[in-house]
Amino acid sequence: MNLFGVYPINPIEIVKGVGSLVYDAQETEYLDLYGGHAVISIGHTNPRYVNRLEDQLHKIGFYSNSIEIPLQKQLAEKLGKVSGKTDYQLFLCNSGAEANENALKLASFYNGKKKVIAFTGSFHGRTSLAVAATDNPKIVAPVNETDNVIFLPWGDGNALTEAFKNNDISSVIIEGIQGVGGIKVAPIEFLQQIRTLCDEHNAVFIADSVQCGYGRTGRFFSHDFAGVDADIYTMAKGMGNGFPIGGIIIAPKIKPAYGMLGTTFGGNHLACAAALAVLEEIEEHSLLQNAAEVGGYLTEELKKFNEIKEVRGRGLMIGIDLPAEMANVKKDLLFKHHIFTGEAKPNVIRLLPALNLTKAHADRFLEAFSQLVK
Repeated sequence: MNLFGVYPINPIEIVKGVGSLVYDAQETEYLDLYGGHAVISIGHTNPRYVNRLEDQLHKIGFYSNSIEIPLQKQLAEKLGKVSGKTDYQLFLCNSGAEANENALKLASFYNGKKKVIAFTGSFHGRTSLAVAATDNPKIVAPVNETDNVIFLPWGDGNALTEAFKNNDISSVIIEGIQGVGGIKVAPIEFLQQIRTLCDEHNAVFIADSVQCGYGRTGRFFSHDFAGVDADIYTMAKGMGNGFPIGGIIIAPKIKPAYGMLGTTFGGNHLACAAALAVLEEIEEHSLLQNAAEVGGYLTEELKKFNEIKEVRGRGLMIGIDLPAEMANVKKDLLFKHHIFTGEAKPNVIRLLPALNLTKAHADRFLEAFSQLVK
């Protein structure tokens, strides 16, 4: 049997990782500024993370949600404290797509409406409704197509107001910073307008925080910069530092009912142990502050390069928009300087490192980047 070839693969086998460094089978060291799509939040093989998982494995790794799992309650309490959303409710699942799928479904259960507002450049996942709300026709199969999703121009307040004249708007789903869309920051006044219109029309404000949440921007949720609360926040990626876990936190006004949502693996013992280790590291080592400081330093230094078109983002979610003639920079960073980064089309380098990235590692990247663009 062969693998189903849906991924373009770099000819590198990573066999070990420590902090923000990874090593290939030939023991070559790489600086990891991408964290496997923003997943590694507290560093590879973080000791607390490893110990939490190992200790839990010696007890029990899995049982279903039909029994008491105190780790889930511990996770909810810690998440409420670190995020500041203490009065919200937590539902645990396995991935970002599943989180968004459940959020959209829950919104429709709540108000009995069908229409979803999404935005150009959005990416919300690959499951049925999440992919229908994603602005990429290439990954939407015919069976996923629906007229229940309305795409509006990113940041267009007039179009948003006009769309709400449709009385069947169930929810608005928006990334605080678009990741796949090119590290585009949602305007503060636009997020505030969404909150106002959702209140006026009994619609649900869904803050997709799968990539831009969990402290990456220097605040726990990137939407927090707007000073308003969403009704549902979706999470995954950095939530488990590599262990598959996702979740949604839900405002008190939305009430649960048995069977409304469900999952086999969501909230299992190992996933909760991993997620608790992440939150403990974030809290104990002030990683939100570190993300703001090191990310701010990187952004300011990058803005000094006249060769690049634009630097966008917040904290340690940074997009470097390059001119077409520099299309080779990402590849050269990897193969000439051994630095992992991400990309967004057409020519944006994405930096999504661990939240405990050091200034020394930031400088290592800046030196390599300088050599390539100057």
